[in-house]
Amino acid sequence: MSLIAILGIIAVVVVVGLVAIYNGLVKLKIRVDEAWSDITVQLKRRYDLIPNLISSVKGYAKHESETLQKVTQERSTALQGGGSVKEAAQADNVFSEALKSLFAVAESYPDLKANQNFLDLQAQLTDTEDKIQASRRFYNGSARDLNIKIKTFPNIIFAGMLGFKQREFFEVDEKENETIQKPTEVKF
Repeated sequence: MSLIAILGIIAVVVVVGLVAIYNGLVKLKIRVDEAWSDITVQLKRRYDLIPNLISSVKGYAKHESETLQKVTQERSTALQGGGSVKEAAQADNVFSEALKSLFAVAESYPDLKANQNFLDLQAQLTDTEDKIQASRRFYNGSARDLNIKIKTFPNIIFAGMLGFKQREFFEVDEKENETIQKPTEVKF
């Protein structure tokens, strides 16, 4: 075999390898973008439910206007969102805390807790929260896969040159994480 043929084979192998690396990174990047889109859709759905929920609570809890205003304000802040995953996660964490205070207010009003409209909205919100959790897991799994692919050899050599960057994880706030890890207290 001549030197030119050997160099040609090596060049073809390198090009095929680069194409495979590039296509693998593109596939994972698109999966992460899709997962992020799922999160934003579910967050928007939750934010759209809040005005109806607040309207239901207003009729029963007129003197709880500070709590209602706080939830409305945090909803607006969260809707504006940030550019990064970290900023969006922080806004979502603050909004979740405000939403918890709204449900704490609702606990004080037995008539409100029995109101069918409020119960329907609460069920929709619970369903949306479950979907947000699933979307977060999907996003974080996709981000993990992309980050691993970017950091492994030989991808690490070419990923930066091809414009691929690691993605941040959508992380739960530490306070919320502590709440999740505590066992639920059940009273009869």
